[in-house]
Amino acid sequence: MEIAGQTAFVTGANRGIGRCFVEELLARGVRQVYAGVRDPERADEALRADPRVTLVRLDITDRASVEAAARQAGDVALLVNNAGISVSAPLLDGPLDTTRRTLDTNLYGTLDMTRAFAPALRAHRGALVNILSALSWFTVPGSGAYAVSKAGAWAMTNTLRLELAPAGVLVQGVHLGAADTDMMGDYEGPKIDPVEVARQSLDGVEKGEIEILADDWSRTVKAALPGEPNAVLSHLLG
Repeated sequence: MEIAGQTAFVTGANRGIGRCFVEELLARGVRQVYAGVRDPERADEALRADPRVTLVRLDITDRASVEAAARQAGDVALLVNNAGISVSAPLLDGPLDTTRRTLDTNLYGTLDMTRAFAPALRAHRGALVNILSALSWFTVPGSGAYAVSKAGAWAMTNTLRLELAPAGVLVQGVHLGAADTDMMGDYEGPKIDPVEVARQSLDGVEKGEIEILADDWSRTVKAALPGEPNAVLSHLLG
């Protein structure tokens, strides 16, 4: 898929990986980027000032909001499902409401966005990018709700790839460990530059690549999958 001249939609576009996707898409010559944000009035001034960027009020956990966004942006050929939350929520002892909110955002919100924009993606033989995680494939203490949501989103991405293939739509999953964003501000381990995540993903879209392993974390974890359960965690912890 050639990105130049296309129309794209990026969720969670005001900061972090989402903001880097917007900037990289503009650098590659897209005609227009719809930037999904919770509060357009509080969006970064640079986004508000660029005539190629259209701010869209969006809460991916609200179906009415998702459907309104799809009506507003009916000409989208590339959808980047980036919006998500990361909270520490053990499955057994953590607040169940937090687990449900994590699944509603990272799994069901992503699915609702895809369902709403599928007609446009099919019409343009476009591309769908889902931002996933190395935690799609393993878990660590305290990350239960997030890992479950991303594991589900990985399986969902694989299923959507099959369902959208007859229409010629590319479906790409992007895996990474930690990015240098506000969301991971308290994490002290290695972090990938979010600009690099966007570049690798969009390079992959243009080459027809269905999976991006963006950093050492994701490559190490994926390579260890044929091993014993929990071997990934044992390897990472030494």
